[in-house]
Amino acid sequence: MLADAGHIVVVDDDASLSKMVITYLEDHNVPTRSVSNRVELNHHLKGAHPSLIILDLRLGQDNGLDLLREIRSRSDIPVIITTGQRPNEIDRIVGLELGADDYIVKPYSLRELLARVRAVLRGQELGRAARARDPERGGYRFEGWQLDRRSRRLVDPNATAVALSKGEYALLLAFLEAPRRPLTREHLLQATRIHEDIFDRSIDVQVLRLRRKLEIDPRAPRVIQTERGVGYVFALPVEPF
Repeated sequence: MLADAGHIVVVDDDASLSKMVITYLEDHNVPTRSVSNRVELNHHLKGAHPSLIILDLRLGQDNGLDLLREIRSRSDIPVIITTGQRPNEIDRIVGLELGADDYIVKPYSLRELLARVRAVLRGQELGRAARARDPERGGYRFEGWQLDRRSRRLVDPNATAVALSKGEYALLLAFLEAPRRPLTREHLLQATRIHEDIFDRSIDVQVLRLRRKLEIDPRAPRVIQTERGVGYVFALPVEPF
């Protein structure tokens, strides 16, 4: 249950939709508040620190992307953006690059929204726990695989070591730190740049190399999946240790 994790805020100028979302989330033990514009949100944030914000990018007089930029300039509160159906997918791409943690396209099911809320909050908790530990200790497990951070050693389900280049290690670590979340190519590029001696600027090439080591069939990937118009997503559940 998320009742002890603090409330979340729905930013949407559609009153009927906001009411429906609030009712559904609170029925599932997620305390929720609603605001309809930038002024109301800023007023709310002065007196409260929500666990998560669900932000509609179409807010009438307010530009949702500008509001997201403002939120990110002063806070690391997780944000799920909601977008309409648009062929060019610009909103969701720009939103993720500005720091949104996830997105959902209208019209969406309330059940899917709840699942995404829970996944983002769970990821935040895991991230806090990982930062509290020595960053060079521990690691991650996923579907029988294990990555040890101290030794930078990847072991497959048959206990066989799988060699990783520095770029592959950095890329895999970025995925494991944000499982089941769509990550833009720019985000992944920045994640690999922090590791020295990585010169390949093509994330697509690095993903292809990593897929060849993780996937049964790299041509039909099920571990690292392509998120059309955005980038990639690590599709398996991940357990830190």
